[in-house]
Amino acid sequence: MARSTTRSNDWGFPRWRGYGSGREATTVRLCDRHGCDKPGDCPAPKSPNSPDRWYFCIDHAAEYNRGWNYFEGLSAEEAAAREASESRTASGYAHANHYAWGGPGDGSRSRDEMHALDALGLESDADFEAVKGAWRRLAKENHPDVRPGDADAAVRFQAVQAAYEVLKAAEDGRTWRPR
Repeated sequence: MARSTTRSNDWGFPRWRGYGSGREATTVRLCDRHGCDKPGDCPAPKSPNSPDRWYFCIDHAAEYNRGWNYFEGLSAEEAAAREASESRTASGYAHANHYAWGGPGDGSRSRDEMHALDALGLESDADFEAVKGAWRRLAKENHPDVRPGDADAAVRFQAVQAAYEVLKAAEDGRTWRPR
């Protein structure tokens, strides 16, 4: 009687294979783009508010998303209003602010910090010493005691103060160390 030369790896210990794994072939979903034979592991909606999804490879997912405009069909005012309302409700991601995630560019600054740097007339890579210097200079130029009766200067002074507060809070959050 001939014995089988293959042995199952599922008996005894040590287990040579992970729990739940089997010998059957792994199912790989292919890219839904016609003619593509790469794995389709990037889901994309077939239509807005639809649970149906296309599954594209990374190349075709990038092609699919290239023409996507979230604010399509909205005027500039409507787009700004929608952006403001949606950023107000993004409080669930506030814990990521501690790690300085989610900002534009390299991720080291938030959108509010970038607007604050623009208000102070600084580049996005300015350090906090440059922020302090720009804040002092602009606050002295636009202070209501220096320019009494100038409403535009008062508005600029308030904008400079708000920008400095945003950047100071961000700097304090980055330099905070647990004790």
